[in-house]
Amino acid sequence: MEQNIKEQSIKVGLIGAGEWGKNLLRNFKDLNVLEKVCDLSEKTLEQRKKEYPDLLFTDRPEDILEENAINAVVIAAPAVTHYELVRSALLNGKHVLVEKPMAMDVGHGEELVALAAQKKKTLMVGHILQYHPAVIKIKELISRGELGKIEYIYSNRLNIGKLRTEENILWSFAPHDVSVILALINEYPETVTAQGGAYLQSHLYDVTMTNFSFKSGIKGHIFVSWLHPFKEQKLVIVGSKKMLVFDDMSKEKLFLYEHKIEWINQVPIAQRNEPIVIPVDRAEPLKEECLHFLDCVRTGKMPVTNSEEGLRVLRFLKMAEDSLREMGVPMRKEREKIYYNHPTSVVEEGASIGRDTKIWHFTHIMKGARIGDNCNIGQNVYIDKKAVIGNRVKIQNNVSVYDDVTLEDEVFCGPSMVFTNVINPRSFIERKDEYRKTIVRKGASIGANATVVCGHTVGRYAFVGAGSVVTRDIPDYALVVGVPARISGWMCKCGNKLSFKKKKARCLNCGSTYKLSGKKITAIKEK
Repeated sequence: MEQNIKEQSIKVGLIGAGEWGKNLLRNFKDLNVLEKVCDLSEKTLEQRKKEYPDLLFTDRPEDILEENAINAVVIAAPAVTHYELVRSALLNGKHVLVEKPMAMDVGHGEELVALAAQKKKTLMVGHILQYHPAVIKIKELISRGELGKIEYIYSNRLNIGKLRTEENILWSFAPHDVSVILALINEYPETVTAQGGAYLQSHLYDVTMTNFSFKSGIKGHIFVSWLHPFKEQKLVIVGSKKMLVFDDMSKEKLFLYEHKIEWINQVPIAQRNEPIVIPVDRAEPLKEECLHFLDCVRTGKMPVTNSEEGLRVLRFLKMAEDSLREMGVPMRKEREKIYYNHPTSVVEEGASIGRDTKIWHFTHIMKGARIGDNCNIGQNVYIDKKAVIGNRVKIQNNVSVYDDVTLEDEVFCGPSMVFTNVINPRSFIERKDEYRKTIVRKGASIGANATVVCGHTVGRYAFVGAGSVVTRDIPDYALVVGVPARISGWMCKCGNKLSFKKKKARCLNCGSTYKLSGKKITAIKEK
């Protein structure tokens, strides 16, 4: 794999070379992809320069984020800086591996997920345990039914170690365990309850106990503390047949317990058995994580700990944090939002928004509006309460889609194009009962600054040129330009202009074929 990675000229910039970043530095240096390293600490930089005299170093993150030669950024900076650094990296066209947590705010996490999708860049979260050979073996044992029905799952992550001053113990220690537990159970908890104590700093919890339950009946807890007399990292899974223990502090990592419960005289008696050591690979989890990131950048495949997985962890932590603030009041799962809208946008309650639709800055979606799946609604767009928008529609900036306008699937609306809904408006006369319907059929494109006067239909895969004014119905596949818009040619479904000979045309781009009859064309064979 290392040879393939090198062939693809992946060049990595590392931001953060401190306590954990030094391990990432070592791995990416060994993989021959590390281009430059950044750290804000002069002491840390001097130490790393001595260790790696052949590497380039900087104390300015911009030297990595804005460097054209670097196409992948690894972030191991303080957690409170993750959102801004990831956002900047994505905006600069970089693939990103960010240490946990992805952000400190769910809204910021949602924005990063959408931005990565928009930029078509890999965004991977460093939930390292999912690359641990022991966790991979646990998934295998559970999928084979080795443990029976999972009843209870819990983890202890305890230490007397480096104390944080920015994020509390929940956000510092728990993300790894949350990530693994959600992956193993393959559910999202119905309720989360958390309690804890802040002993060193009144605003930061040092110890927390988080309890959670799933719809399937599985329950569990996560106990984290940096005020513990010894280091402990254990995950325990209790099944109806067997129990499994992952002890990361032990030489042998994975233990299977075949304990049984027998009922004697209506009294349950535990029958203990010696643990069975489950052999696991000795691969370094961090090395496997780094290799996986580079492979995802190279191939475009989805990371195991992708941005959506990171967002699920953020939502779990948010529920636990809310419960902490409410002194242990249980937090219930909200219905998962299936679309993304930027924090500056307004989506009124009662609007119907489809799965994976993206709604960007300063856009307003009215109550009653219907928007399909996988749409991209640009900046400063207005969508009225009786507007209907199909699937995979793209609406560019500064467009208003008024009442009684219908956009079918895969319609494209260019920047600042205009729809109307009244043919003879007066400011002093209300004509809401005189609205005329406008329909834009499947796959049609409307260019920038064009106007579609109400009461007309734009045909399937038609193309309205930039600045044109539509004052009549437009046939399928027609290319129209001018004021008023007139037919000046015909367009293939793929968006290329057709050239007819003897009333037949074959698209030179996709090979689709069409026939012309008067002012109407029909597809003979479309790709």
